[in-house]
Amino acid sequence: MSDYIKHPLVKPDTIEQRLYQLDLAGKALSAPTLVVLPTGLGKTIVALLVIASRLEKAGGKALVLSPTKPLVEQHASFLKVALNIPEEEILTFTGAISPEKRADLWEKGRVIISTPQVIENDILTKRISLEDVTHITFDEAHRAVGNYAYTYIAERYFQDAKYPHCLAITASPGSSDEKIGEVCTNLFISSVAIKTESDPDVSPYIHKKEIEWKHVILPDEMKELKKLLDKVLDDRFKKLGELGYSFPYGKNASKRDLLGLQKNLQGQLRGMGDPAVFSALSILAEIMKVNHAVEIIETQGLESLSKYADRLENEAVSKSGSKAAKRLSEDLYMRQFYHRIKECGTEHPKLAVVRDIVSKELDGKPDSRVIIFTNYRDTSEMVTNALSEIEGIRPIKFVGQSSKFRDKGLTQKQQVEIIEDFKAGKYNVLVATSVAEEGLDIPATDLVLFYEPVPSEIRSIQRKGRTGRKHEGRVVVLVTKGTRDEAYYWSCNHKERRMQSNMKQWQDTMSPENGSQNVADEFGATQKQQTGLSDFADTDDGITVVLDQREIRSTVARNLEKMGVNISVKTLEVGDYIVSDRTAIERKSTEDFVSSLLDRDLFRQISDLAGSYDKPILIIEGEGLFTSRMLNPNAIHGTIASLVLDFGVSVLYTRDPEDTASLISILAKREQIDEKREISVHGKKSSMLLSQQQEYVVSSISDIGPNAAKNLLEHFGTIENVMKADEDELKKVKNIGPKTAAKMREILTSEYKS
Repeated sequence: MSDYIKHPLVKPDTIEQRLYQLDLAGKALSAPTLVVLPTGLGKTIVALLVIASRLEKAGGKALVLSPTKPLVEQHASFLKVALNIPEEEILTFTGAISPEKRADLWEKGRVIISTPQVIENDILTKRISLEDVTHITFDEAHRAVGNYAYTYIAERYFQDAKYPHCLAITASPGSSDEKIGEVCTNLFISSVAIKTESDPDVSPYIHKKEIEWKHVILPDEMKELKKLLDKVLDDRFKKLGELGYSFPYGKNASKRDLLGLQKNLQGQLRGMGDPAVFSALSILAEIMKVNHAVEIIETQGLESLSKYADRLENEAVSKSGSKAAKRLSEDLYMRQFYHRIKECGTEHPKLAVVRDIVSKELDGKPDSRVIIFTNYRDTSEMVTNALSEIEGIRPIKFVGQSSKFRDKGLTQKQQVEIIEDFKAGKYNVLVATSVAEEGLDIPATDLVLFYEPVPSEIRSIQRKGRTGRKHEGRVVVLVTKGTRDEAYYWSCNHKERRMQSNMKQWQDTMSPENGSQNVADEFGATQKQQTGLSDFADTDDGITVVLDQREIRSTVARNLEKMGVNISVKTLEVGDYIVSDRTAIERKSTEDFVSSLLDRDLFRQISDLAGSYDKPILIIEGEGLFTSRMLNPNAIHGTIASLVLDFGVSVLYTRDPEDTASLISILAKREQIDEKREISVHGKKSSMLLSQQQEYVVSSISDIGPNAAKNLLEHFGTIENVMKADEDELKKVKNIGPKTAAKMREILTSEYKS
């Protein structure tokens, strides 16, 4: 008979008592701690024990942060079952709840479970204060790197809270000392506690997990497709070498090597730049596209390859498509490649292996649950379609939210519903991308199948942890012989071993001291000595910046708040930041600037800005203005000249979001303090004239620019007449040649296929 946790804030007979969980919770209560525990062994229970202890002894609120809405819902359901406090005091915060309602709920809540972005936004806009929060749990703590919201929340928490304490939990913090160190620094961690499956207090709870590696051989027909791409790569690497940029392994260069050269080249390019650097970047963009196609041939399947080829061809004919895609479409070997794909009748052998493994699993155990992980959405759809043809298999695709060309994502609500249906047995196979790797509570998964190995030790550990949680489990990894699959396999194994070794060392050097000091002494005064930005940053008390609600997603807002600037978030029709009655700012990253230039939205936005404010400013942020889309530098210089001379806009440049925030702060200070000007939000988006709307519709056709659209409308009079015109009639229009006319008729008359 099991013993259960006995605590005033834990419901009786709900949580089984496990010594390793109590040990970890005890260590975590001694200091802000990073707890590393394999998936399925109850990291959430460790968090529960720490939360209950902190609420009992220190009072206040507890905050649980988790990266996605499905994980937030999952944690909330568990805590409502386990915590012995009124259910109405356990609240979930997501973007679906209005900011005003969250502010009211915050005052009433005792335990709040939220996505970090929501809490970050509410701190920035001063809707909530972390002053009375006595504990924060950072779930999937390995995310606390770079500009992720965890880092900002932790900094503000240890700066603002009376008695701060945090617990960071993860199954896989990373293999490098640098990554682990960054997580610990960003979350103010002072101790590390780790348990492995081999520890004596853990091993009784471990279920056998059988791991198999199944090797397949790439068919000859697919090897022929790869040979065509190898010829393209040989040519492009040769051209790179002629420009003075070569790789020791030629076309076998790794993705890391290619990205490294790209970063180096972008750093060399300033203004007009060296033509050789510009050419090298252009060639490198082609190499990376072809390299990705090679990876799909080797590791994925024909359907995935066909979809990627379709996207490349679509990009080549799109007005906003990259020059790399356009040049590739003109390459002889690429044309042969596109043609051969359509004739290829051989599927990648992995697909047959998947059918066989899943069929046998479900034939032998009809109540089983299976998760298949794929790196790419196209593959997940291909596998789902293939399995749905087999009796007894009920597969469902499980992907992220973002949508792209012919690929619609799932909302978080849909994700939650699919997981519940999978648990209930409506579906017995989940075909998932990386969105299912973290934290999902699917205890009855009997088989996890990797469609391909992954080079990341974090992702590999997360995937394997989806099985063997409540009973014995099985992991199968598919590997194509002689391809990058094998390289990823060895790389991941090495990183996993190194992570285990590094974590032991971190635990030894950052071992928490157990004690029973007063809570205020233990978690209050000591932690308040931690240095925050306010200790050394200049503050701009009294300055206010109004920003558009979409800008809250950037780290500019975070940096403004750190500088002491008051932030007001509104829905702005004109501009991104307002600093006075006469000065408004439009902020564009270099990528945004070029994209808005290509889709002609830039001039409308700037026209509205200049028409509404006397001192309009455009900030272009980041590196790579001349490389992000490989536009001719003269086109960019011409655009900037037009913005300055025709619209009277001041164009300023910044390195990064921090630099942008500093500039906006200075502009606000000049206007509000030196010039004594008030903030006034005004201006409306201009509506397109009917003629502009008509030009916009016609110019949306591939290869039709603004001038050609005007010529067509002037010649035919209406959009309807343009659409009805045959090829010979179209060729009579100025600047409409045979090729463009034929393309228009193809687009206008071809049957739509989704």
